Amino acid sequence: MKKGKIQVLCGKGSGKSACAVGLAVNAAGRNQNIVIIQFLKGKSEENAIRDRLEPEIRVFSFEKSEKPYCQLSKEEQEEEASNMRNGLGFAKKVLSTRDCDVLILDEILGLLDYGIIEASDIVKLLEAGGEEVDIIMTGIVFPEELFPFVDKITRIDSVEIKKES
Repeated sequence: MKKGKIQVLCGKGSGKSACAVGLAVNAAGRNQNIVIIQFLKGKSEENAIRDRLEPEIRVFSFEKSEKPYCQLSKEEQEEEASNMRNGLGFAKKVLSTRDCDVLILDEILGLLDYGIIEASDIVKLLEAGGEEVDIIMTGIVFPEELFPFVDKITRIDSVEIKKES
């Protein structure tokens, strides 16, 4: 029985989700089952590619709105927050049933930034399963209280290069 690893991709740079999808493609190439649960992505056309990833990579999003979370009214935010908490519940179910070899929680750390969940909710999720499942989490800010639970943190930052014209 293999020990699952918990990896974090965080930082202010872009490409965290793309990196996570690349890791998913690599895992699929090793005949592993991958589940990606997206948070704070909304329903956008760029998510349309996810259907082409199946059956090797299953992608789930529980949001209903096409607008970004920060542009929603307070009422709409409450509804979407509930939808995303349902996504967290689904992640727990995936872990408890060992329904995959790799679970990617794309932008889960952003739920902390918006106060949708607490760090303790992520701790409970990580403790609920994952002994045999590799877990990859993405987001901008990685909270200190989660350090004891992860095996690897990769920080992605952007560097502006000014070129003379």
